Amino acid sequence: MSTVLREDAVKGGYRRSLVRTVCFALVYAAACYAGRRLVLIGNHNLAWPAAGVAVVWFCAHRRAPTRRLDMLLLALILGAVNWWTGTSPAVGVVAGLVGLVQALVFLRLLGHWSPQLWGAGGDAPLRSPRDLWALLKAGFAATIAASAVSLVGRWLVTGALPLTVTTMSVARHTASILVLGSAGICAGAALSRGRRPGRVPPRRIAEIAGIGVLSIAAHLAVFAYEQQFPMSFALLAITVLVGVRLCTPWVLLHNLVVSVVALRYTLDGYGPFAHVDDVPLRAVVVQLFVALVALVGLALALAREERQALLTALAQEKEQVKHHADLLTAIIDSMADGLAVIGPDERVTLRNPAVADMLTFDDVDLARLRGLTSADLAVHHPGEPESRILRVTATALSHPDGRDSAVLLFHDVTAERRHRDELTSFAGVVAHDLLNPLTSVDGWTLAAMESLEGVPDHPAVGEAYNDLTRVARSSARMRGLIDGLLSYATAREAMVCPAPVDLAEVVADIALARADAAVASGAPTPRFAIGPLPPVQADPVLLRQLLDNLIGNAIKYTAPGVHPALRITASKDEAMVTVRIVDNGIGIPAGQHEAIFGNFHRAHLGGDYLGTGLGLTICKRIVERHGGTITADDEPGGGSCFTFSLPMRSLAAGVRPQVDA
Repeated sequence: MSTVLREDAVKGGYRRSLVRTVCFALVYAAACYAGRRLVLIGNHNLAWPAAGVAVVWFCAHRRAPTRRLDMLLLALILGAVNWWTGTSPAVGVVAGLVGLVQALVFLRLLGHWSPQLWGAGGDAPLRSPRDLWALLKAGFAATIAASAVSLVGRWLVTGALPLTVTTMSVARHTASILVLGSAGICAGAALSRGRRPGRVPPRRIAEIAGIGVLSIAAHLAVFAYEQQFPMSFALLAITVLVGVRLCTPWVLLHNLVVSVVALRYTLDGYGPFAHVDDVPLRAVVVQLFVALVALVGLALALAREERQALLTALAQEKEQVKHHADLLTAIIDSMADGLAVIGPDERVTLRNPAVADMLTFDDVDLARLRGLTSADLAVHHPGEPESRILRVTATALSHPDGRDSAVLLFHDVTAERRHRDELTSFAGVVAHDLLNPLTSVDGWTLAAMESLEGVPDHPAVGEAYNDLTRVARSSARMRGLIDGLLSYATAREAMVCPAPVDLAEVVADIALARADAAVASGAPTPRFAIGPLPPVQADPVLLRQLLDNLIGNAIKYTAPGVHPALRITASKDEAMVTVRIVDNGIGIPAGQHEAIFGNFHRAHLGGDYLGTGLGLTICKRIVERHGGTITADDEPGGGSCFTFSLPMRSLAAGVRPQVDA
């Protein structure tokens, strides 16, 4: 069913295209005949409207299914009319080929220069002087190409090179394409879009009618009574008035009327151009007059309409900007957090109502606030028992002139800080209370084990000694778990105080301490290969904890009998330093490269690899609080590779404020 409907649609489209082809062919034949009848003395054509009709025809049928038929009919009609009006059959064939070349070249050039125009690939009318110049260039270039083919063809047929006839042909064909082509493109665009003209106010109708009557009367007076009233220069003012006051469709109609008046009166021997004795020159001058009237009128009208369209678009954009500005103002004013903008001159250029409830800028160092990234600011208001803590976040805002402003966001974190401090105190108290009984358990266990050393051998004594050993190990695990929880709480809640840190010095110190500990315990001494390490901007205490955890894990998770070997390197970009710690350990089980950073996750449950599962969680939290990332991967040669990033050392001078990232 769908195939049948598609075939019916194709046939219907072809029939409609065929009807349009027949209509255009009849109009084109009439235009050719009229052009052959507009002859001055000596068989010189004064105008050639067929050129304009041809380009409109081919623009309308740019993608029509009857396009080949259009080309054939155009060449046949033009050749037949030329032969019927007195030229030889050979010259008629050349004329038909020339007309076809002109239409095809025009269509190609217009599609290249203004593809948005109707007939050139789009559906838009003439909208700006640029479109008009594209139409004129395409028409003139197509006429030149057709004239070159005509010269060659006539020379081959007649043996002569009629340069004078060719010059006249260029003038009248270009003028015809300009006048009729512009009208056809605008009319075709209006029909294709199906737009109806809007209602015109009576006052505007009166103005259009008055200007039209004035223009027609002036042109009739000049061309009919030039001998009595030599006022041809006034026509320029009339053309300017028409282009300035009338819209494009009326200007197109005016161009057609003026062209008919100028051609008709000149053909009858009246008007300012009839006094030119040289007939070819007279024809060229008339066509130049027609082209000038069309260009001036259309250029002024299109420029005015383009300006109006730009002003309308600008007004709409201005209204949208105002709407967005009002919306942004409403959002900023409704924010619970304070927001302020400090300009390049250290003045507050914008603030929302929430800032007024938080602080005043009279006693605040604005230059210091501009230099912050994220910091806590203590503010004390008269009448309040305690100071309020504000989290201040500053973001640079660049201006086109190269200067910078700062956008400051203030968030009241007083309650959060109080809650955090309470949790930290609670954790400390709980840890202390838990460690006290563990200390007693360790002491009594050690005392009991020492007492059993002097007792004679007995199975019950050995069993008691083993039980006490298990108690000691359980106590050690409990102590390690408490220490891990305290370290995790410290890494999570403690204030981060970034400062320039010599990363190479910290790594070297930790490596030396680990090597000494291995020698003291009789374990294999780890080997370190440390590359150049750039300085970083980090909290020294947390950074040492991060590196000690990662290096300690790399040494601990090594197969028995294998000397731990670590390679520590770093690279940097514009803002961050990336550190890589590669080991020769037992590696990470498949599928657990991300899970190992979770709370209490242990990748190796068997063997002698004991731990709480919080070490890598602490490392991840430390790195994230510095604005970096940490990942774990397998090393191709065996072992693991931990990669983390930290901010590069700041080049700004001065003391860095304490911040809580």
